[in-house]
Amino acid sequence: MNKANAIYLRMPPLIYGKIPFMPKTIQALFLAAEADPFIKVGGLGDVAGTLPRELRALSNDDLKIDVRLVLPYHSALKAEDLRPLEPFTVRCGGADVVVEAFETSLQGMPVYLIGGEPIRASGSVYSLDAKADSEKYAFFSLAAIELPKHIHWRPQIIHANDWHTALSLYVNLTRRWESGEQTAGILTLHNMPFMGADSREILERCGLPIAQTDLPEWARTLPLPLGIWSADKVVAVSPGYAAEILTEEFGCGLNEFMTQHQESLSGILNGIDTVSFDPAVDKALSVNYDAERLDLRVENKELLQEKLGLARDPNIPLFGVVSRMDPQKGVDLAFTALKNMKRIDFQAVILGSGDPKLEESARELQALFPEKIKVILRYDANLARQIYAGADMLLMPSRYEPCGLSQMIAMRYGCVPIVRAVGGLKDTVIPEETGFVFEKAHFMSLVSAIKSALKILPDRERWQTLQRNGMTKDFSWQTSAQEYLDLYQSLTATE
Repeated sequence: MNKANAIYLRMPPLIYGKIPFMPKTIQALFLAAEADPFIKVGGLGDVAGTLPRELRALSNDDLKIDVRLVLPYHSALKAEDLRPLEPFTVRCGGADVVVEAFETSLQGMPVYLIGGEPIRASGSVYSLDAKADSEKYAFFSLAAIELPKHIHWRPQIIHANDWHTALSLYVNLTRRWESGEQTAGILTLHNMPFMGADSREILERCGLPIAQTDLPEWARTLPLPLGIWSADKVVAVSPGYAAEILTEEFGCGLNEFMTQHQESLSGILNGIDTVSFDPAVDKALSVNYDAERLDLRVENKELLQEKLGLARDPNIPLFGVVSRMDPQKGVDLAFTALKNMKRIDFQAVILGSGDPKLEESARELQALFPEKIKVILRYDANLARQIYAGADMLLMPSRYEPCGLSQMIAMRYGCVPIVRAVGGLKDTVIPEETGFVFEKAHFMSLVSAIKSALKILPDRERWQTLQRNGMTKDFSWQTSAQEYLDLYQSLTATE
């Protein structure tokens, strides 16, 4: 029988004996499309650059956590002290394709970079060419699964992230069918709507079977649904998002499937790097401060106003928007809300890039209010930190938000978030305790929340209480990493 045309039924989830014990070492291969500091485009880069290291930091005398990171060797990726490994091949696109692998490290964690023609052919981490991206990430997934045998290291867990690496779990599952090897699969789900392009042809050309699944017919050869179906555990990046993807509004057509398999689904809130994001020591700031020295923070506001060409006045409310220009982020709601606040004395700074139409809307807004609103259409990590440290409020009116990091970073810097009650935003912002929350994806709901915040802002004591509540909240990765470790242990327990 032609293996590519074979039909398989999914094996049951990994099941072990009733009396488990935990291994002394847990070995996990962590796959991602991006990871800071090697290359970062969005929030996934923050997560993949931090979570594997935080998991390794949980090692102790009784248990060693050996998590290793593997990334595509994008042309723009920055890495030092690369050690080339022996090349090997994978069957991809109907031919044996050479894999060029390299090893480096990040604070003691082994990091592997996978190169080869399908990755070289793409000049960016993500492109608008769905077919090219599918080819690139299918090759990467195949090569990453093949890598461990060439470094003489056997992971007990394959931990994939989003659609780009989801096919690795499908490859892993087919190996379980063939060899009986019990390597568990975890998929962290950062953004459900992005599922990847149809991969039937790629699967067939790579000699992978087309499995019989209980996925909706339209989803059966899309990378993300296949990864969800193949995974032993699926982790949404917040408890709120885990609940939302079971609904028609947020489930992207997979809500019924997810509901039927919700025993495998959990939500673990992303964390932030609290060492890097610390206003007490952040070198991007002109004046450092902490929750006990909030009076110093106003100097950052005045310096930011001056830098942007706004009137230097600590009493004028200053709103910040630090966001990708994307309809998901609801930045258009923020633009319309600001446009409808003509009678209110305020300033705003908008930082980000993305959708050309939204960028043009931002320019038009600045043209309407040149003395009040400044727009910077680029990615600028240092300026983002200065906005967190100088703005009074951060606007995040997302239409959906699986987790969100900006609201947590803002709170860390004493910038009070105004957010929509979705996903990780409602999990992290407590109404009128650490920020302000509104329900409807409508600009007037945002305006109402802004007005609620502006009523409190003049009450310095109450406002500083809001700021301190947010600044002292624990958004570190330690708690989240422990939840992931518990999941790892549940999948590696043996009789």
